[in-house]
Amino acid sequence: MLLKRQGFPEEDELVMCTVTNVQHHSVFCNLDEYGKSGMIHISEVSPGRIRNLRDYVVEGKKVVCKVLRIHRDRGHIDLSLRRVNESQRRNKINDIKQEQKAEKILEFVAKKLNKDPKSTFERIKDKVLEHYPNLYVCFQDIVTGNIPISFLDLEKPFLKDLEDTIKQRIKIPEVEIGGFFTIRSYAPDGIEVIKRALKKASGENILINYLGAGKYGLDVTAPDYKQAEKRLKKVTDTVTKEVEKHKGEVSFERQDKR
Repeated sequence: MLLKRQGFPEEDELVMCTVTNVQHHSVFCNLDEYGKSGMIHISEVSPGRIRNLRDYVVEGKKVVCKVLRIHRDRGHIDLSLRRVNESQRRNKINDIKQEQKAEKILEFVAKKLNKDPKSTFERIKDKVLEHYPNLYVCFQDIVTGNIPISFLDLEKPFLKDLEDTIKQRIKIPEVEIGGFFTIRSYAPDGIEVIKRALKKASGENILINYLGAGKYGLDVTAPDYKQAEKRLKKVTDTVTKEVEKHKGEVSFERQDKR
């Protein structure tokens, strides 16, 4: 990995480690993201009695550990393997894979423009880590438009190619929520009232379709549930207000996709 963090990790932080030496009662590791070494005592490898540590770890194996204690004066880090559950392990591995993907994007563009990937990364590393936990999260914000690509403060030709590549290779995951309306209008132009209400509520990432018998399906997508809920409320409030203003009735039944 290009990304090497300065200093020490925090206690309880999850870290990716490479096993370097397995002894009778201890396992020694390198912390990949920090360039430091740590130790897992046999009691922190797995619950229960362990006869042979090599049944659990071998040199060269990648393991996700929790930081237990940091002895800064000695530069020593105590780690635990058994205190990391399967969900935490998967999430950490996924974070590492995402960071590797971001680094490969930077490397691809650098080589394309005859730049050294490592020196390019060093130029932006401090600025990225000042605002983000890693490069991938920074790239996500560029994709969503939360920050401009100029934030990285590199040459314009490089930034243009980098932005295009980021947007091609990083897709922001979306959540989808929704349900269906039951709408009745007693106005002479009731159909037009309903059409106008639905049109006013429509927009990007909002899908409304007619299901028959006065029912209309609604699907809302967003990068996260908080934004999705906000969009859903805005749509239902808009439709309800418009229809009721013209003596109609609206009900909405939540029916999210699983």
